[in-house]
Amino acid sequence: LLQEIIPTISKMKLYYEYLGPTILSGFDTYKYSSKDTSPLSEYVMHPFWNQVVKICPRWVAPNLLTFVGFLCCIGHFGLLALYDYDFRSATAPPGQSGLPDLPAGVAVPSWVWVGVAVLLFLSHTLDGIDGKQARRTGSSNPLGELFDHGLDSWATIFITGALYSMFGRNDDGLSVPLFRMFCVFWNIYLCFLVSHWEKYNTGVLYLPWGYDFSMVCSFVMYLATAAGGMGLWKVSLPGGFTSAQILEPACYLGNVGLTLPIAIYNIRKAYKEGTGKNRTFLEAMRPLVSTLIAMVICFTWVLRSPNSILDLDPRCLFLLTGTVFANICCKLIIAQMSNTRSELFSVILIPLALTVFMVLVMPGMTAGRELAVLYALTGFVILAHIHYGSCVVAEMCDHLHVRPFHIKHSSAKENTESNGIANGKKGN
Repeated sequence: LLQEIIPTISKMKLYYEYLGPTILSGFDTYKYSSKDTSPLSEYVMHPFWNQVVKICPRWVAPNLLTFVGFLCCIGHFGLLALYDYDFRSATAPPGQSGLPDLPAGVAVPSWVWVGVAVLLFLSHTLDGIDGKQARRTGSSNPLGELFDHGLDSWATIFITGALYSMFGRNDDGLSVPLFRMFCVFWNIYLCFLVSHWEKYNTGVLYLPWGYDFSMVCSFVMYLATAAGGMGLWKVSLPGGFTSAQILEPACYLGNVGLTLPIAIYNIRKAYKEGTGKNRTFLEAMRPLVSTLIAMVICFTWVLRSPNSILDLDPRCLFLLTGTVFANICCKLIIAQMSNTRSELFSVILIPLALTVFMVLVMPGMTAGRELAVLYALTGFVILAHIHYGSCVVAEMCDHLHVRPFHIKHSSAKENTESNGIANGKKGN
């Protein structure tokens, strides 16, 4: 698919050089460095992936594994969108909610939940073996890591959005309200951003413990939903809370309570020991500015919307915010890999800001018009992000003299293969 998109962009004269020679030259000296200390990763996931990658034919390009895994991630989100677009399928029946006037939601079929679980499992597995396949075939290069992490940044919306369908809106008082879920999305975006901000300042990617744990738990929860039904998550637990109401603060605790403090500690340690980039405070904080501006703009729209846009179409709004974030985060990943200065203000914020301003000040903004604006902006942002990603991949391929889904034959040594399979999860 991507190999068809890139030439098409060139033929239509839509190609644009987003990187330039300075950034591209920075990739020439790049070396991947990461630390994964998670017990789940070390003792369960990596041994499993080490066996799975042996099944994969050597002619399969690592980036193809990454891309197919990402498509599976979109698929598990899209499958639920077909059956539960407005997040109301999980609404509890009157006998459970205590609201006689609130009808129960139309439950998502069990086979759909099985399909969602399988697609998530495939996505996680392919994401786990892509780097191992690269080292196994001697085809590691900076494009692989950029491709992997860039798609991971976009996957945050699809993984989190699919999870919300298990619990649904809070119409029945047994889940998490839409606005609080909107806050959870931004909490997850910031958690992902912090990991790459940390690498921007230390040169080392410290893989968060929560990623593999959340993926495994989600897989188990989807299978449990297929077996026990969506009402399983509406049962009152000790203390009078439901599963969703417990997972919400747990998400904040794991991200804000652990990921952020640990990242700050690692950055401070790198500065003290002289192993980091040793940037000034303002330069070190520079990568956070665009995401924080995007967050302010999006929250302004949600809170000041004349028609409660979040209630009208939460799924589309989630997709919009996730795509904006992914675009901003990709540029941070490029900056930290090429050891260049991170941008201060992302261009993707301009249409976002102008649109929100128009919605808030234009008189006669009906619900239908505001939805039309949301759909138009989301479509534009998605196309802009795909264009950005396709052009960046084309630039990288031209610079590195490689093709995105083709393995360049190499005389890699056997010890490279054995070491490559055993070490690391990310980076091709």
